[in-house]
Amino acid sequence: MDLLALADFNLVARHGGFGRAARAAGRPKATLSRRVAELEGSLALRLFERGSRTLKLTQEGRALYERTGALLTELDETAAAIASGGDRPRGRLRISAPLLFSQTAMGKLAAGFALRYPEIRLEVTTEDRSVDMVEEGYDLVIRVNPDPDENLVGRIFLRDRLVVVASPNLKRPRDNLAVPAVMRGAGDRKTIWEVTVPTGKSRIAVDPVVRLSSLVMVRDAVRAGVGAARLPVSLVSHDLAAGTLVHWGDIDGPEIALWTLYPSRRLLSARVSAFLDFMKEAFPMGTPDELAAFIGR
Repeated sequence: MDLLALADFNLVARHGGFGRAARAAGRPKATLSRRVAELEGSLALRLFERGSRTLKLTQEGRALYERTGALLTELDETAAAIASGGDRPRGRLRISAPLLFSQTAMGKLAAGFALRYPEIRLEVTTEDRSVDMVEEGYDLVIRVNPDPDENLVGRIFLRDRLVVVASPNLKRPRDNLAVPAVMRGAGDRKTIWEVTVPTGKSRIAVDPVVRLSSLVMVRDAVRAGVGAARLPVSLVSHDLAAGTLVHWGDIDGPEIALWTLYPSRRLLSARVSAFLDFMKEAFPMGTPDELAAFIGR
């Protein structure tokens, strides 16, 4: 296969059209069109569906793009590293991270990483949805308790757990009366929280009085005495130590595990390796106390 023609095909696929690709690369549009047509001829496959105003990858074209795009990037980076006399991490690193971790820790992590690796252009987006890493161009994603995916590999770098907390001014009701509760999102419809306390198991009836989209907002509302809430212990560790919040029990259930994930079929780039090592250095044990200490710095 002609690697130059393959590179031109990836250029057009990445930019979504011959015109945009030509402008981005400073190449003649006709040359790119001819090279892609030659590649299609050598493969005996149509790689693009060409409309009057649109250009879309065929199923075969998308498969070729997904399997070769990362490899061509690795080749370019390897050649650049050899030409510069070293293998220092460089280039763009795109990361998707969940909302809470981004709000509490990602800013400081990104700043520290950028200072250590000035030749890497770090881009972090915040979203809790499951992104398509190949389609959306991410090198690495951070996710909470992700579903198994044979196309991804990764590691747990932090563990956390949920606790029920409240303001010291809010007394836990007796006789199974419901306590005012601050909930995250409209989807949480639980009216009973099952918790573990020093004396064993306990149940807390709740009456949702406020619903908020961010756990940081939930914590702030709980601090103000609106109601009790379930929150990661790392987010309220300093409040518990200071006595501004009190601990009503640990939520029963699986732990909260934060994972770093990347495509299993993609060679691990120097950029991703550097970021994984940086995260390991920031959280060597991966405990809630480490995250709480990092947040509180």
